Amino acid sequence: MSTIDKIEIEKFSKLAKDWWNPKGKFRPLHLFNPARIKFIKEKLIYHFKLNSNNEKPLEQLKVLDIGSGGGLLCEPLNRLGAEVVGIDASSNNIQVAKLHAKEMNLNIKYIHSSPENINLKNEFDVVLSMEVVEHVADINLFIEKCSKLIKKNGIMFVATINKNLKSYAFTILGAEYILRWLPIGTHDWDKFLKPQDLENIAGKNSLTADETVGMKYNIFSNKWYKSTDTSVNYISTFLKN
Repeated sequence: MSTIDKIEIEKFSKLAKDWWNPKGKFRPLHLFNPARIKFIKEKLIYHFKLNSNNEKPLEQLKVLDIGSGGGLLCEPLNRLGAEVVGIDASSNNIQVAKLHAKEMNLNIKYIHSSPENINLKNEFDVVLSMEVVEHVADINLFIEKCSKLIKKNGIMFVATINKNLKSYAFTILGAEYILRWLPIGTHDWDKFLKPQDLENIAGKNSLTADETVGMKYNIFSNKWYKSTDTSVNYISTFLKN
């Protein structure tokens, strides 16, 4: 059994060279990144009782970014002090990420793999799955394998898209067909996931729901921000039992 959707991997592999172009195909992720990093940083400082005044407050933590792409999350987390490992099912993405980390003089370990194929059980304080679960072949298997990589009392972040008519209108009709922020076919509405459904799957895999927050885009400021509205984009956190 596999969590890898080969069509999805081929789709993102073709775009790999564009990962670090803030005006390219991944422009939406570049805009989204500051809000994601802020939420992750603040949550980790709170959960692990870290010193927020430290220049590198995450230096005690070992982080695994699943579906790490070109390293957009790995690099800022490494700069915040975390020991970071990024895995991706696309070898093209891994090559781009390795090259960029080297250029930035960052020590990040990148591995061409997926959660079910990597032998690193119970090694990580933090596991990230950001904008990934809506692209996997088997969400139940994916969450099961992710859970086994997290240390007891560790935390998992899952960022994805809610499943309703509003999310279809915003992320597929709006972002792909009308505004052309994303290539047509980037998302499959059938793979979108309601927060409660995600919590149910997590609960079967030794993960306790912690918090779910919405993420919204302000068209006037051109920035993303944390919100109580989870109707489209949301981030859920889970604690390992």
